[in-house]
Amino acid sequence: MNSLARRSLSVRLPRSSLGGIRWSTSCAPSASSFATPSFPCVDAHAARESRIIASSVSRFSQSSSPRSSSTDTGPEPPYARPSPLSYNTYHHPYPLPLTYGATLPSFDIAYETWGTLSPNRDNVILLHTGLSASSHAASTQLNPTDGWWEKFIGPGRALDTNQFFVVCTNVLAGCYGSTGPSSFDPTTGERYATRFPVLSIFDMVRAQFSLLDHLGVQRLYASVGSSMGAMQSLATGWLFPERVGKIVSISGTARSSPGSIAMRHAQRSVLMADPNWNNGFYYDGLPPHTGMKLARQIATITYRSGPEWDQRFGRKLRTPTQSTSPSTSGELSPPRSPTLCPDFLIETYLDHQGEQFCLKYDANSLLYISKAMDLFDLTLPAIEELGMNLPSPPSSRSSSSSSTSLMSPAPVSVVTSSKSHPPPLNSAPHLPDLAAGLRPLSSTPTLVLGVQSDILFPVEQQRELVDALRMAGNSRVSYFELGGVWGHDTFLLDVLNVGGAIRGFLS
Repeated sequence: MNSLARRSLSVRLPRSSLGGIRWSTSCAPSASSFATPSFPCVDAHAARESRIIASSVSRFSQSSSPRSSSTDTGPEPPYARPSPLSYNTYHHPYPLPLTYGATLPSFDIAYETWGTLSPNRDNVILLHTGLSASSHAASTQLNPTDGWWEKFIGPGRALDTNQFFVVCTNVLAGCYGSTGPSSFDPTTGERYATRFPVLSIFDMVRAQFSLLDHLGVQRLYASVGSSMGAMQSLATGWLFPERVGKIVSISGTARSSPGSIAMRHAQRSVLMADPNWNNGFYYDGLPPHTGMKLARQIATITYRSGPEWDQRFGRKLRTPTQSTSPSTSGELSPPRSPTLCPDFLIETYLDHQGEQFCLKYDANSLLYISKAMDLFDLTLPAIEELGMNLPSPPSSRSSSSSSTSLMSPAPVSVVTSSKSHPPPLNSAPHLPDLAAGLRPLSSTPTLVLGVQSDILFPVEQQRELVDALRMAGNSRVSYFELGGVWGHDTFLLDVLNVGGAIRGFLS
């Protein structure tokens, strides 16, 4: 250490920069006329950690801290870990070869169904979930609580159970009944943790088709999915073009963009930086709840839009500001003093979303499934790099699967186009490669829905998908572009427009 570094010097900073606290090079605070700061958000975190340590309740089924009366929770469906008695489980006792070279010795798939299977087993719709959803898309006799797509499934709804038999699974690598990192490896008797192999979207779909084979379903009437489910829906038609009648892709993409990869990388980074993550081996100790909370906050920002935040929260504070009316002495009361903990309602909302999620979903499942989303790429070079061959498109279609009539949603909040959309100013350089990779879907009627306010899967990605499908020779592509301010979560909330488009396409 040089002589300058050995000197004992005090570093004085303006009071405005550090709340009046003076620090020396030894980091020892000097005397101050200001009160010792308090951080209730930090205290709440410490209290939660103490409760986790003291509690014998399963860490993944615990509720987090009580909901604040000042927190606007919004219309999102609540996340909850389902009971094993509330869904069906298919056990596949045979090895499943995976995309990246590993093999699962066996696996379980949790699933739920709605409607009645037809005698010919030809009315099946496979519904794919987003990243963190369970198989509980709608209420059932086993689980009467509302599901994450409750208003879209049922008699006369988008997925009409008077006509269709709907199947929804928890994806492979999930933590809601399907085999994932928190499951026990049958070859060792220990939890997989991060010994679990890296998966692809294709692996998830192959596991689902093992279930369909078990159910005796040879051909799907349709494959339907939103967000990551839209990726699965496309992969379903790509892998098994002869077994899929129609495809619905909502707020999805055929190729993960650098922007969405960056968002998910940030989530994984804060999660893996939590010391409790312990390289994925945390199941016998504290879960990485801090990292999960922060990851969920980042994700929530990408699920909605800035205009909605402005309409919903504005710059409102968590508690009303102190009165600025004259006091009895004729002087104005001092303004409310800001804190370093959440003050704005938008901050309390994000804090609440993180709290509600951090102990109800397995951290390793988040890592593995989000990585599978990043890896998804249906361009021809990416497919060839995986050593996969392009399946041949179906040679013929029945009249029942060729209809592309659409029920037009209300024009007040939606821009519709079943034939074209505004061409991009500069066509993406990878578009020809994507069209070449999508050739297996050239004969499959496809509905694509995009949302103008979506920042996670921007509408340009849905336009790109439509262009690539048409370049691949698919003349039966229907495209809807939705307005509104709900962002990526539009597929959960816009029952009128999303549901109307799906119902018309499937009829």
